[in-house]
Amino acid sequence: MNFFDILLLSFRTITAYKLRSALTSLGLIIGIAAVIILTSLGRGLHSLVIAEFTQFGTNIIGIHPGKKSTFGLSGATISTVRPLSMTDAASLGKLGGILAVVPVVQGNARVETDTKQRRTNVIGAGAAVPQVWQIRTQLGQFLPSGEDAHPRAFAVLGDKLASELFGQTSPLGKRIRIGTDRYRVLGVMEKKGQMLGYDMDDSVYIPAAKALALFDRESLMEIDLLYGNNVSVASVLKSIKQLLMARHGLEDFTLITQNQMLASMDSILNILTMAVAALGGISLLVGSVGIITIMTIAVSERVSEIGLLRAIGAERSIIFKLFLFEALSLSAVGGLIGVLAGIGIVGLTSKLVPALPTELAWSYITAAFILSLLIGIISGVIPAIRASRLEPLQALHSE
Repeated sequence: MNFFDILLLSFRTITAYKLRSALTSLGLIIGIAAVIILTSLGRGLHSLVIAEFTQFGTNIIGIHPGKKSTFGLSGATISTVRPLSMTDAASLGKLGGILAVVPVVQGNARVETDTKQRRTNVIGAGAAVPQVWQIRTQLGQFLPSGEDAHPRAFAVLGDKLASELFGQTSPLGKRIRIGTDRYRVLGVMEKKGQMLGYDMDDSVYIPAAKALALFDRESLMEIDLLYGNNVSVASVLKSIKQLLMARHGLEDFTLITQNQMLASMDSILNILTMAVAALGGISLLVGSVGIITIMTIAVSERVSEIGLLRAIGAERSIIFKLFLFEALSLSAVGGLIGVLAGIGIVGLTSKLVPALPTELAWSYITAAFILSLLIGIISGVIPAIRASRLEPLQALHSE
């Protein structure tokens, strides 16, 4: 018997026992479909989070007060840590390679009009927000520049906040109260959506110096810098560190690049995707146990058939290949159906629930299918060896 004869006989055996073959493959179908569905959710979440971070650009360096890593200084020295100030931000803006600077203060406060009031996110920032964070105004203008020292009471509303406070009426030039001060509305931002649960549209932007006074803070929460594409991030980081250490006397700050954040987030989300793939892999393991069980039973049920094949001259290797190919065919068919079912369910889910992030992870789909073939080979080896070792006379006598 040549390869194609053995393969054809294996398929005929599978079709002859349709119910048994279907039940045997069912475990693999469910397992592979589960891997595809779970990894597509993990990959969709991965893409969603990365997209949320990259929507603000990648050439951004965030400076945070306080050193986030361990360093050997006395407690007396640490107590002299200086806050990040508006003058720090102004000095950083003069460094080579820096295109724009945004001092940042965030908090929550009550915003009032003549007839409505509510609490919302208050973002104290600078005039370079549209350039650095890549967001634009859809109405009016953003906060003016050159007012860091003596800022005027100007405010820019997020799209959702403007709609809830003023409805269809234009808010430009209207007065609102934030805390104890009254602000004049200069503009409304375009819709930006949420970033990791933070609603950018339900926010109001005011000058950073005003926000420091509003929240009674001495230090900025963050300073965001935008650097050019033609400069090295390492040289920019070195310049920033030298300038701030000269101003503060020690390294009492932490520098985080957007690429570092993306790399860390990418690593975490990849681990998450692997974890959910492992959960789906449990179903594949159960499916492999099913194939071993069914193939072992098949050997016991087909002892006379094996004896007849041996009696008419079939070698042990032919019997071994016959049962091995049968197990491999079951796993291949089950794996293919599982792949198609998983892809179909993911596609249907994305249409029925568009808000649910899904993205097919083809590397995991390929790995799952290859694993199903390996399961077929491993599951078929022991029963195939057992079948090939049966003696013709004993096998025929069992009939």
